[in-house]
Amino acid sequence: MSDVEIVSGYIPGAIGRVVELHGIYYHQQWGFGHFFERRIATELAEFIGRYDEKRDGFWTASLGGRIEGSITVDGLHAEDKGAHIRWFINSDALRGRGIGNRLVNTAIDFCRNRGYQRLFLWSFEGLHAAKHLYDKNGFTLVEQHWGNHWGTEVNEQKFELWLTPSTE
Repeated sequence: MSDVEIVSGYIPGAIGRVVELHGIYYHQQWGFGHFFERRIATELAEFIGRYDEKRDGFWTASLGGRIEGSITVDGLHAEDKGAHIRWFINSDALRGRGIGNRLVNTAIDFCRNRGYQRLFLWSFEGLHAAKHLYDKNGFTLVEQHWGNHWGTEVNEQKFELWLTPSTE
């Protein structure tokens, strides 16, 4: 998709737009409310405040100059707990165009090149398109339980991927 640009690192407006994408999608599709949106805003702003490009990754996907997707690698605890993939989303403008797969592969390649051995992410049951991408890229469901981490009770799922370092 040559009309979609994937940009590495923070760009002005990224925090607000990524929060907006999450807030709208999860409200429309799952009924999540202000608790969820506030949590995304708080945690993403905290992450950007301590962002270290040697350890962390932050990518946005833009269409016509407007952010329509994102993915993040939080490497703060990569050595002991694994690198944490967070805030992965695409708007309707990008869904079904292969951009989600590009973003996931970008995050995996970043982790592999950093020598991270394990990646993990939290999701919940029912996000079928995302689960398909995780399965396709070798992630394994390692834990699940009912909880309200997102402010609404869902079957929370932890996916994990073990990597071998790049030989480059």
